[in-house]
Amino acid sequence: MPSSNLTILGVDPGIGRVGYGVVRSRGSELTLIACGVIETSKNLKVGQRLAQIRDEIAKLIAVHHPDRMAIEKLYFSKNVSTAMVVGEARGTIQLAAADASIPVMEYAPSLVKLAVTGYGHADKRQIQRMVQVLFGLKKAPRSDDAADAVAVAVCGSHALQL
Repeated sequence: MPSSNLTILGVDPGIGRVGYGVVRSRGSELTLIACGVIETSKNLKVGQRLAQIRDEIAKLIAVHHPDRMAIEKLYFSKNVSTAMVVGEARGTIQLAAADASIPVMEYAPSLVKLAVTGYGHADKRQIQRMVQVLFGLKKAPRSDDAADAVAVAVCGSHALQL
């Protein structure tokens, strides 16, 4: 499939908050279609939270018909139990993509930051600001999870252009 006209669903995985961003790529021109956050309640059991994430990702796929999904690779430094649950969420998200026959591209957080800001160690505010600038938004996305997901989609678009 040529990379000149693609819709990419970018995902910043988590268990309590999953950021998403839908970006359309026409050649080198990018358009932000949608972005936001899927939130799950801490009062639900992990399995229920994963089911909610799967269902919400499936709805996004049904509405936006992405050609590809770009997802951030798991990064953790200290909390192994949190990393394990986020890993389960990543698997659930990838399963939703597989159910819809959507190829999944995975990117390290440093590569996503580099693709959007030119600096692999950019902070959350820099990502939000660059998403605002790249798409000519009046305001940066309020949620850093949503901005990160848009950045993942942008990274996926850049990778496909190469």
